[in-house]
Parts: sequence; structure tokens; C-alpha cells
Amino acid sequence: MSVSGIQSNASTYNNDNVSANSSAGDMSSLFLTLLVAQIQNQDPLNPTDGTEYVSQLAQMSQVQSMENMSALMNQNATLIDNIQVLTTAGLVGQTVMVQSDSIEMGEQAIDGRLTLGHAATNVTVTVKDSAGVEKTIDLGAQDAGQVDFTIDPEELGLEPGKYTLSVVTDTGEQTVPIEIAGTVNNVRIPLEGGAALLNIPGLGEVPYYKVSQFGGKPSASATA
Repeated sequence: MSVSGIQSNASTYNNDNVSANSSAGDMSSLFLTLLVAQIQNQDPLNPTDGTEYVSQLAQMSQVQSMENMSALMNQNATLIDNIQVLTTAGLVGQTVMVQSDSIEMGEQAIDGRLTLGHAATNVTVTVKDSAGVEKTIDLGAQDAGQVDFTIDPEELGLEPGKYTLSVVTDTGEQTVPIEIAGTVNNVRIPLEGGAALLNIPGLGEVPYYKVSQFGGKPSASATA
């Protein structure tokens, strides 16, 4: 993440601020010029009611307030983007947890964690490849809450590739959240805008907002 990119955003913020103030000032000057011209050229036998001028001034004030509010919102959006850049840049090399039911298996083991809603006497993690071949990791009896596990490709005989994960319990839980741990290799800010993308081994590029935990690494509670 280059410093120049951050400076560029800050420059944009300052330019937008100056532009907004100049626009509001120009509008106010133009309105006053027109108002003075209106007063000078009114019919002396049928002068304009003073309340009309007050109404026009009030309308002008409302327009200026709306323009200033819009400019402030744009400035805040720029500041939030800058903060996101600084925050995500600091994640490089850090371990995070991401909720996912699929992984890209390589040669290295992948740590994961599941969350049980109820205690179970038999918990199994199923790892299935694109051809539908399944391998299982028996976690045995587990209490309700978080349960750590490890997917070891050597022990399970898994070839590099994409796999889907699921959990089966003897209590019949239909949905068991699965989280995968990984170290952030780099952070990419899309040129077209949007959330920062974290490159994590085993998960690929993951939007910043999908991270469920920052820091910490689960220790394997069971392997196949």
C-alpha cells in the first residue's frame, strides 16, 4: 500500500472542500446580486412586499444548507475510505477468521472452527471435492459452542483443488457455521471502488467485511 495513494486521497478531500465552499459562495453572491437588481428595478407605484424578500432569503438559506450537507457527506465518505486503507494495510501478515463453506486446498494444512448450537455425541466434518468424493474428520463428542479442527491434506489424501465443507451431528443441526483461519498475504483496493479485498491462502480474495475475527489462531482439536 503506497503512501502516495493515501496522499492522493487526502488531496482529493481538500480539493472537494475548496470546490464546495467556492460553489456555495458563488451561489450566495449571485443570489444577492439578483435580489439587489430586483429591488432597484421594482415598480415604485407597486413595490414588492417585504415578506417576499424574506421568503426568498429563507429559500436561499435552505439551498445553501443542503449543498453544504452534501459536500460534508462526500468529505466524510473520503475520510472513511482513507481510514479503511490504513486499517486494511495493517492486516498484512495477520491471522484472521472468515466464515466459509469452501476452501482451496494446497499442500499445507488448514485450520478451521465450527460453532455448535447444541452439545453432540458425534460431530463430523465432511470435505467433498468437485467430483463428489468425500473425506471425513471425526471430532467425536463436543459441547455446544466453538470447536476447532484441522484439515490435513496428507492425512486425508486430498489433492490440490477446491473443496466444500459441511458438518453432520447426531443432534441433526441443519446449519453449523464454519470458519476458516488464514494469514493475510496482501490487501487489494479495487480500482472500480468497493470494499478492500484480503488475499488469504485457502480462501482467495475475501471482502474485508466478511472477516469474523482478527488475530488469534485456533489449535486443532482433531485430525483425520
